[in-house]
Amino acid sequence: MLTCEVPPTSGTIMFEGRDITGMNVTDVCQLGLTKSYQVNQLFARLTVRENLTIAALAELRGKFRLDMLRSLSKIPRLHEQVEHTLELVKLTERPDTPVSRLAYGEKRRLEVGLALASSPSLLLLDEPLAGMSPRERVETVKLLKSISQGRTMIIIDHDMDSLFELAERITVLQEGRVLVEGTPEEIKGNAVVQEAYLGGVHGVLE
Repeated sequence: MLTCEVPPTSGTIMFEGRDITGMNVTDVCQLGLTKSYQVNQLFARLTVRENLTIAALAELRGKFRLDMLRSLSKIPRLHEQVEHTLELVKLTERPDTPVSRLAYGEKRRLEVGLALASSPSLLLLDEPLAGMSPRERVETVKLLKSISQGRTMIIIDHDMDSLFELAERITVLQEGRVLVEGTPEEIKGNAVVQEAYLGGVHGVLE
């Protein structure tokens, strides 16, 4: 609902003081709200750089322009934005690699990069750690910490250890309802959460 993919049945969605209820996904992206998907939404036949270029154009060019045949090299800030995003997601050594040849962890970083390339002020991350090895999780947590500077991030994930390290505030859901909200330390010490998600009090202490 926040990214306007699903309309709310009631209420309004406010973003930076503006009512975005009923807007389409493209318009919301233009306002600075983007999402990284759980299942990678990448152009597998294109290179890393080409994927990021397409994403960056979404911000720099908007939805519709008459100069569609204009050379990419003449679009202001495009090259700089793509290079900056490559640095953010640690893919500076892989810019001309086809996406199909990337390792899984690299694909996940690129997925995040597609969202970052449009310079969002609010970034939604849907299970960014899903399917990763322990080493890839550690690297991705470092990445998410680095890109959180200067923007708000909302993360949905089941890796509680990583969320405790990343989040300033946690909302725990159970069967579609809010179970409890609080800081990581408050959540860790909450007996209801321990019983529902963390294996019970004795399991946590072990």
